[in-house]
Amino acid sequence: MINRKSQAQIEKIGRAGVIVGGCLQMMKVMCRPGVTTAELDQAAEKFIREHGGIPTFKGYRGFPASICASPNTMVVHGIPGDYLVAEGDIMSLDVGVTLKGWVADAALTVEVGDAGKLAKRLMEVTEASLARAVAKCRVGNRLGDVSHAVQEYVEANGFAVVRSLVGHGIGREMHEEPQIPNYGNPGTGPELKEGMVFAIEPMVNAGTHKVIVGDDHWAISTADGSLSAHYEHTVAITASGPRILTAAGTEEQKGLDAAPLLW
Repeated sequence: MINRKSQAQIEKIGRAGVIVGGCLQMMKVMCRPGVTTAELDQAAEKFIREHGGIPTFKGYRGFPASICASPNTMVVHGIPGDYLVAEGDIMSLDVGVTLKGWVADAALTVEVGDAGKLAKRLMEVTEASLARAVAKCRVGNRLGDVSHAVQEYVEANGFAVVRSLVGHGIGREMHEEPQIPNYGNPGTGPELKEGMVFAIEPMVNAGTHKVIVGDDHWAISTADGSLSAHYEHTVAITASGPRILTAAGTEEQKGLDAAPLLW
């Protein structure tokens, strides 16, 4: 069953989303050559806690960190550590925040210096596919319309959507029903209704859609060693259309005092 949220509950998720968006923008600035992913994680946890939140990922099913940091060919679930960010990397950063019992979740991919034309195009297409999926989050549409919007755009541009990983409902829990694949047929699946809240997250590979799981049983990488990009927003379906709850640049986020950066 897909749990629908009241307007008041959506506002609570949105307040968590303000912290998520601010944290991602802080890490985007910090993600430069010579910084370790452990330092990114440490800065993110400090930021989240100083703004009243709890890092949702930390301890979730045993995950040891506050963020996922996934470089280059790694799709998702990279555990921060001694990896040194380097010129030419692309780094996918994923963060969840729990605030007073409500969860928001988002991700972006950062280009470090000049990663080349293929990486730039991959990132552009992945981010644009997310925007197209969000645009389908309207009352009366079907979940398949959201999934198809990602697949259609990504494949038309010569890339592949990861098929074994999905977006999800979100609210009291980080992972709620429904699962939201990044591929599918339009006009199929549950009808979208006011109050549904989704974490929509295209994961797009430059080569095959197939992935492999690393020895740590967390990190997931492309099977062929091709680049991968990941973008995500938490989105509420409202009577007036989709509302992104984790977007950067909102007035609330502009007023968010940044925590000290650990460079």
